[in-house]
Amino acid sequence: MQFRRSLLWAIPFSVLTSFGAAALATTLELDVLPTLDAPLDSCPPQLIAHETRRPYVEGSYAWDGMIKLRDIATAVRVATTDPFSITWVATLKPEFRNCEGSAIINRIDDEPYAGHAYLQVQLADGEVTATLDMTGIPDANGYTSTLLFGGLREGNPRWTWGGSD
Repeated sequence: MQFRRSLLWAIPFSVLTSFGAAALATTLELDVLPTLDAPLDSCPPQLIAHETRRPYVEGSYAWDGMIKLRDIATAVRVATTDPFSITWVATLKPEFRNCEGSAIINRIDDEPYAGHAYLQVQLADGEVTATLDMTGIPDANGYTSTLLFGGLREGNPRWTWGGSD
């Protein structure tokens, strides 16, 4: 998918805008991998996140994203943030409280993803922890991609990350 995203940089802006923002939305699928000791059926099978590329601005690019934690948890809150990463924590809903496992991006738009796992989730002790970490993800000029926004909207984790092009 990294290659696929890099192709978007080569498409003229006029062509991209003719399709509208919805055409650029991507779906990130995170398969939940329970631990060996987790009770059967205690974990959700999958988590879904979405990212949308912002319209081109000369010299930079940005992606807006969100992960649907409200599907499995309540009381979502920001735990920590710095220029490279943000971590959200939430209380698992009763049907998932006994889940122990983790999840990373496995597919983007139904295509296998084997790139850097910049979105990671842990489920343990009745809580879910989601971390967006841009550490080690270079932009086109060799600078570290940057967390531009991290917070909550409508009770779900939201972010914007970007870099120079």
